[in-house]
Amino acid sequence: MADKMWSGRSKKALDSRVNDFNSSISFDWRMYAWDIAGSIAHATMLGEQGIIAKTEADKIVAELEKIREDIASGALQIDFEAEDIHMFVEAELTKRIGETGKRLHTARSRNDQVALDIRLYLREEIRLVQELIANLLAAIADKASDNIRTVMPGFTHLQHGQPVTFAHYILAYAQMLRRDMERLDDVYMRTDCMPLGSCALAATTYPLNRHRVAELLGFSAVTENSMDGVSDRDFVIELASALSILMMHLSRFSEEIILWCSSEFAFIELDDAFSTGSSIMPQKKNPDIAELVRGKTGRVYGDLTTLLTMMKNLPLAYNKDMQEDKEAIFDAIDNTKLCLELFTKMLDTAVVRADAMLEVAKKGFMNATDCADYLVRKGMAFRDAYKITGQLVAYCIENHYIFETLPLEAYQSYSPLFDEGIYAAVDLIHCVNERKVYGGPSEESVLRQIDGIHQFLNDREHA
Repeated sequence: MADKMWSGRSKKALDSRVNDFNSSISFDWRMYAWDIAGSIAHATMLGEQGIIAKTEADKIVAELEKIREDIASGALQIDFEAEDIHMFVEAELTKRIGETGKRLHTARSRNDQVALDIRLYLREEIRLVQELIANLLAAIADKASDNIRTVMPGFTHLQHGQPVTFAHYILAYAQMLRRDMERLDDVYMRTDCMPLGSCALAATTYPLNRHRVAELLGFSAVTENSMDGVSDRDFVIELASALSILMMHLSRFSEEIILWCSSEFAFIELDDAFSTGSSIMPQKKNPDIAELVRGKTGRVYGDLTTLLTMMKNLPLAYNKDMQEDKEAIFDAIDNTKLCLELFTKMLDTAVVRADAMLEVAKKGFMNATDCADYLVRKGMAFRDAYKITGQLVAYCIENHYIFETLPLEAYQSYSPLFDEGIYAAVDLIHCVNERKVYGGPSEESVLRQIDGIHQFLNDREHA
């Protein structure tokens, strides 16, 4: 019982099972570097403010830096019998420098200490996730650049709709990922707020300089209310939400890849390094990475649900329930990062089968709208042109034609407005490139989109 900071109030030792139940070091150990960074800033401020002697503050800071180096090098092993990483570091400090080490916790609670640690940790993780998104955006832009004229079907309801290019198709996912980057910027802004000095819930009578601690730790703001400072986990939930949306985008893209890899589509082939075989069917080449990304999306959703449910009925201020935030957000981050890394490599090494895409596109009558538009440009009302084009589709299916091979006399049997110009009008490349509207699939538009992705990444790199 003597090793518990709060043991003075208790007369009995904890039941061993309660001790295990209460412990968080099995997962919060990963925050050791941020916990020590926060303690160094706190000790520095205490010395500058004269709350503890400057010599003691310097001694604490020097030893904390050694502890951090020793943990990183493996010279000091984390004791998983400790209650949490905060108590482990403080106990190690006190063991090394004696009574002076106990002064570190002056004007600080574990409540605001853990709030600080999780913010420091998540700030860095947000930037790491964004780096991985940037890598995926660059891979999409490169793949799009190689497939600007690769015509493929565009779908609605999973039915053939209109022709697009593979470049335009995958650049739609680039736009989703850009929004994910911007959402994470927003999350970062609200995470970048320093809570230390809130103490347990009502701050302290010591003359703290919270803005100095924020400056030392690189925070852009300080929390405004001490009760909110220790009980706020909005930023954790917001990050889990942003990661869930990001994973939803990866899952949608994965579903496309799974379909495109099938024999029925055969639009792409995954590299052997990013697909697996079957234990019984030797011909199989399974898109396991894409399937696992799709599956892990549900896991990240579950982490978000855990966080929302944990917080939904907590009164102010800190409650032990909030210890559950870490496993959930750590899991969400770890899985999102892993999925981004592997998905990027899988996409980058995939082979695009342009001929197969074009062949399917030709059979789907996706130039039907262009056929109707041809008649409209000749003066026919769209509804009449729509009906005639539908009749032509039925005729082609019955007689094994596509628009590109249908004889002119067959066209003219439905409308005298048809002439030789119809063949240029229904050429798939022509159909795509005539859609020059800003944001459309024309080569001109796709090149603009690719340039936009490169500019977006360049601006972020040099911001």
